[in-house]
Amino acid sequence: MKLKRDQQGSHHIFLALVIIVIVGVGFAGWRVFKKSHDKNQAPSKILTSNASPEDKAVAAGKNLSNNNCKGTGETQFTHLPMNEADFSLLIPYGLTVGGHVTPIDHQYFQPTIFQSPKDKYPVYAMADAKITDIEVHAPENGSNGRIRMVFTVSCTFFYYYDLVTSVESGIDKSHLPISVKAGQLIGHIGGQTLDFAVWNTKKPLTGFINPSSYDGEAWKIYTDNPFLYYTPELRKIIEAKDPRTADPIEGKIDYDVDGKLIGNWFESGTNGYSGASGEGGAGDQHYYKSHLSFAPNLYDPSYFVVSVGSLYTIDNERHMQHVTAANSPNPADVDSNSGLIKYDLVDFDYIKSNGSSWDQMAVSKNVKIKPKSDVFGCALALMKDSRTLKFEVVVGKQCSTISGFDSEVKTYTR
Repeated sequence: MKLKRDQQGSHHIFLALVIIVIVGVGFAGWRVFKKSHDKNQAPSKILTSNASPEDKAVAAGKNLSNNNCKGTGETQFTHLPMNEADFSLLIPYGLTVGGHVTPIDHQYFQPTIFQSPKDKYPVYAMADAKITDIEVHAPENGSNGRIRMVFTVSCTFFYYYDLVTSVESGIDKSHLPISVKAGQLIGHIGGQTLDFAVWNTKKPLTGFINPSSYDGEAWKIYTDNPFLYYTPELRKIIEAKDPRTADPIEGKIDYDVDGKLIGNWFESGTNGYSGASGEGGAGDQHYYKSHLSFAPNLYDPSYFVVSVGSLYTIDNERHMQHVTAANSPNPADVDSNSGLIKYDLVDFDYIKSNGSSWDQMAVSKNVKIKPKSDVFGCALALMKDSRTLKFEVVVGKQCSTISGFDSEVKTYTR
């Protein structure tokens, strides 16, 4: 996707470039992928059932595999999804950018030549598995189209790709499930990143206060650390191309602490992560407008990012993520006893260890955030109780000029 000139504007270069990387296929890449699953098999229902942990894990896996799974247990990744020379950067879990208002639940393999022709780079299966789901999405917004694929190893272990631009003959949704071998060529990609994640239903995440808020994306709460499953040789390659140096180096997406400001919030009455429409369609395209998060920055966790979906506008998308001028108080310390909290929001750059700017297009270790000086607006937050938040951003004003909420205040819950 090529950004419109007014989307790039005079904004700092790193965000314009990362939007090119992450939003390579336009808004389609942000949509929630909904299936017609039995509501009684939603992850939150499974987690709160009286079944044994093993039975819960298998039930979740059957849901994720469309009942095309057998057995339990993990596997080892003996192949990378792309050739080592074909990707320059591994973006870990947890970035917030544009419509990804909450920390992203997949990693990205960034092609060495990002704006390459379609299908330039081969894509391989990482381990023996069955492809149990394929979604084909036509090109839009100048993209190369996208194909999403779920690889089922067992009823408790999965990996998936998205943004694949073509698949090999015989790999299509009319032939599911399709058995593949580790290292098998399954398709190609070009002109955009490759989405990738691991799901392990034996290890549901514990940092989401209300798992039912994520039932619209049945896999999210099972996101697992891929680094655990690479051979030592492959893990060394991945770690070398991972810019993140803080633990966990694979990234993190679940920052909720009950009773604290840190983590994800959703506008009251909007179906949690799914957004106001909750059923797909045109309204769902901007489901993230009702999202809000306070989380450590992916690359420099000494700063926290205030990520606000309601700041989205067609020509001003760049103003959804900010750091704060004072970088204080830490959202992990803010609770219902803190009273009204005000944050002066500012844009930011990334700086390499040698002091030069980092554009996120190649690996650099130990990058730091450099806040800008101009204040974008004032964010006001008031925790009414442990799971209810009043929040507003007053654009164009510094917090020193504001005493309280204005007419745009919204109520958020977990």
